[in-house]
Amino acid sequence: MTAKSVAADGTNSGESHGTRAAGESPYELHGLALEAWLERKFVMADEAVTLHAHDQPVLFSLRKPQNADLLISEEDYVKDERLPYWADLWPAARLLATTALEADGAGRSLLELGCGLGLPTTAAVRAGFAVTSTDYYEDSLHMTRFNSWRVNGIEPTARMVDWRALPEDLGQFDIVMAADVLYERPYGTLVAAAIAATLKPDGEAWIADPGRSGLDVFLEQATVHGLRVISREEFPYAEGERIRQNIRRFKLVRI
Repeated sequence: MTAKSVAADGTNSGESHGTRAAGESPYELHGLALEAWLERKFVMADEAVTLHAHDQPVLFSLRKPQNADLLISEEDYVKDERLPYWADLWPAARLLATTALEADGAGRSLLELGCGLGLPTTAAVRAGFAVTSTDYYEDSLHMTRFNSWRVNGIEPTARMVDWRALPEDLGQFDIVMAADVLYERPYGTLVAAAIAATLKPDGEAWIADPGRSGLDVFLEQATVHGLRVISREEFPYAEGERIRQNIRRFKLVRI
C-alpha cells in the first residue's frame, strides 16, 4: 500500500510572511518567517515519521533541533530541574499521534499537555480537532506551531503552561492528551490535577506512557481527582537494536 504523505515543504502555503521585524515576538511569526526564526536559533534537522491509522500509512515530516543535548541549560536546571526533553521525538508521542489521527475531531476541542515537537498536536489538527498545545518550554510551542503549519497549513493555539499554576482561562476540552510526561513522580499528581481541571464533563483523556516513575502515582491520583480508567492497552515499540519499549495507553473519563 502506498504511503499517503501529508507533509508540506512550506512552498504551497500561498503566503510568505517575510523576515522578522526588529523586536517582533516569535508569537507574531508564522509559516516561513517562523521557520527562519527557528533556524536562526537552532541547528535544525528533518525527521520523517510514518504512522499507521486505520491500516493506512501516513507520512509526516517534522523539523527539530539536530541535537537536544546542546539545549541543556544549567540555569533552567538549577531553577526547577528542567531538561529539554521536548526536543526529542519519543515513542509514546508516536502512539498518541496515531490515537489522535484515528479519531474524528470534527467539532471537538483537544488540549495537549506537554506538546514537545508537536507530533500528536499535528496529527490531531489533521484529524479535525480544534487544538490547544501547551508546554513549559516556550521553544516547544514555536516548534509545534511550525510543524503543524508545515504539515497541515494550520497552527494550533499555543499556550505556555505550568502544571503547578494552571491559567484560569485555559478552559475545558473534549479530549485532553499527554505523551510521556510522567518521568518524575511529582508529575503524576500534577498531570491528574491538570486533566481534572481541563476535561469537559463528558470528555476523555488519553495518556501514553512507557512505564515512567510517575505512572503509578498518576493512576492513584486520577481516582482522587474524580477520574477512572476505561481502557488500558499495551503496544510494543522497537527502533533498531537500541530502543525497546512497551508503551501503555490509558483512556480516562470522569467518575
